[in-house]
Amino acid sequence: MEELPKHFDHKTLEPEIYKRWEASGFFSPDNLPVGRSAFGGNPNKDKAFTIIMPPPNANGSLHIGHALFVTTQDIMIRYKRMAGFKTLWLPGADHAGFETQVVYTKKIEKEGRRFWEIPREQLYNEIKDFTLANKTFMEGQLKALGASADWSREKFTLDEDIKAVVYDTFKMLHDDGLIYRGARIINWCPKHQTSLADLEVVHPEVADTFYYLKYGPFTIATARPETKFGDKYVIVHPDDQRYAQFKDREQFDVEWINGPIKATLIKDPMMDMTLGTGAMTITPWHSAEDFDLAQKYDLPKEQIIDWTGKLLPIAGEFAGQHISKARALIVEKMKGKGLLVKTEPYTHAVPACYKCGTAVEPQIRPQWFLAMTKEPKKGGKSLRDLAVEAVNSGAVTFTTDRFRLDFLRWMENLRDWNISHQIVWGIQIPAWYKGDEIKIGETSPGEGWTQDADVFSTWFSSGQWPFATLMTNRPGDFEKFYPTDVMETGWDILFFWVARMVMFGLYRTGKAPFKTVYLHGLVRDKDRQKMSKSKDNMVDPLGVAGEYGTDAVRMALVSGNAAGTDPIISEDKIRGYRNFTTKLWNMAKFVLQFTDVFETNDGVTPRDEEVLHELEAVKKQVTSYLDEYKLHLAAESIYHYTWHTVADKLIEEYKPRLNSVDKADAAIAIKTLMKVFSECLKMLHPFMPFVTEEIWGKLALRSPSGEEGTMLIVEKW
Repeated sequence: MEELPKHFDHKTLEPEIYKRWEASGFFSPDNLPVGRSAFGGNPNKDKAFTIIMPPPNANGSLHIGHALFVTTQDIMIRYKRMAGFKTLWLPGADHAGFETQVVYTKKIEKEGRRFWEIPREQLYNEIKDFTLANKTFMEGQLKALGASADWSREKFTLDEDIKAVVYDTFKMLHDDGLIYRGARIINWCPKHQTSLADLEVVHPEVADTFYYLKYGPFTIATARPETKFGDKYVIVHPDDQRYAQFKDREQFDVEWINGPIKATLIKDPMMDMTLGTGAMTITPWHSAEDFDLAQKYDLPKEQIIDWTGKLLPIAGEFAGQHISKARALIVEKMKGKGLLVKTEPYTHAVPACYKCGTAVEPQIRPQWFLAMTKEPKKGGKSLRDLAVEAVNSGAVTFTTDRFRLDFLRWMENLRDWNISHQIVWGIQIPAWYKGDEIKIGETSPGEGWTQDADVFSTWFSSGQWPFATLMTNRPGDFEKFYPTDVMETGWDILFFWVARMVMFGLYRTGKAPFKTVYLHGLVRDKDRQKMSKSKDNMVDPLGVAGEYGTDAVRMALVSGNAAGTDPIISEDKIRGYRNFTTKLWNMAKFVLQFTDVFETNDGVTPRDEEVLHELEAVKKQVTSYLDEYKLHLAAESIYHYTWHTVADKLIEEYKPRLNSVDKADAAIAIKTLMKVFSECLKMLHPFMPFVTEEIWGKLALRSPSGEEGTMLIVEKW
């Protein structure tokens, strides 16, 4: 047998090992030796196990969060592959629409160019080249982390066949009456000039001022005096005794910001009597609640703020000023007119763009919406009800129950989804216009028709990822591998993405797209702080892998981290698992000294039987943990058994027997020790694939049937 080098040279060996895996073809379910004699009586040989990789955004390098998902999914896949399943881990990348355009906007700004001055087609092609270059680079990083994915089946969310599936789904939804275009209040990002879905808006707490303003015989309260120029309706609750003397629809004169106006009182039960003075004016164009009231009473709606955040001519002398600067001037003018009654400090949640933090401006603008609670024309349940039923029935299960409850709570108050963005990068909506006519279809209906300039929300297209990837891959893939088994992703996109996939999968295929949802947490540093560039606490997964080895990074990510919790990662933790890699290598060097007598004696002592019985108990426990997706417990169990039982105790105990003049007993001892060590390598392989594969090959370990030349990646679990 070949002698082991002094150290496991991960920098040289990891790329070589990965190339051997790729060359073997074992990443593909089509090439797995699940029926060979080594897997004799394999009960799983006709069973598929499928994970569709959540497509990373192809707009930059991988971060530690990507390393976590790669490690978690690769553990699942490697375990099931060794357990004899036809495993498919289908990789891909996401064009990431709005998020990629935000990244590219920053790049353009650094170059001194103006984003909005670049022609649309040129801009699209620039972003495309940028994305495809990042996609290639990112795939290399995924491989460096050990991802045993079937790269021959890789998909991209902008592949033409994927786009065709997305278009088909859009048309089906439209024909079912679930897609509509309407002028409604939407979330508008003034910086990036696009609408945002409700989930794309964050709500940071902001210390602000509450202004009490004299409005004729009323005092109203508002945090946004800059929106009040067109307010001509005041709302009170019908039961509010403070305003009992006023009649519903009573009109009165008001001296207002830019002069006198005629105002009307409306009594409506939606008014909260405990808020402020119990009286408020409405601004239908810039408030969702006010918009609903205006719709209810057929009131006029007038835009006050333009698409860039500046005041329109209705603001008189303040027209053209940005609202952030105009507010103080407007308040000062109202104070001079005796309209400012008082101010109070006020802390409230201010909606903001989730990518740039710019305060979102509610605006009325025609958009494409997907009805979430409406029954389709063809009959059946709404998208929302399909998803709720799948979770309640157990067709879709969560490894962490609190996320199941979160999912169901979110579904209770689901609103229609704005699926369109006013951006360049993405899948253009297949709607065509000629005058007042509109047609839905992938290609132009003919001369004179113009396509809608809007693009789909990334979540609309990626929400179809599980079935779209399998429908557009090899013949028979959809039938073999759908529904998939596990959707593993971050808990922060449970509603952005996971919920959408459940709804679309059920609508389009009649089946939930996956059976189990495994949600990992957000990686934090040793002080439990969220990692970010601004905090300078980011861990570069490829950087630390280059320093300590990929196996150490993978073990550090999964050990001690249950599903749904935020994993703690630090260089010290990674360094500790590098020491475990070294320990494993040294154990291999030790047993290698005695393999000349390996398998020369079939006898066994009572102590060996006891050792092997304990080994079987560990194997059973680790297998149970993996079957239950308790990856952290599986990792910790095999780690402690290998180091603290095998290395610290068993090897020390067996040394006298191995060096004994009783060669027959020495042969029994090394056979037992080799059996224990080989099973440790198998159990560790999903977690630490590189070092275990290298040791397996160097020790020339044999499968139970005696077949040689196999690789650990396909050894029987």
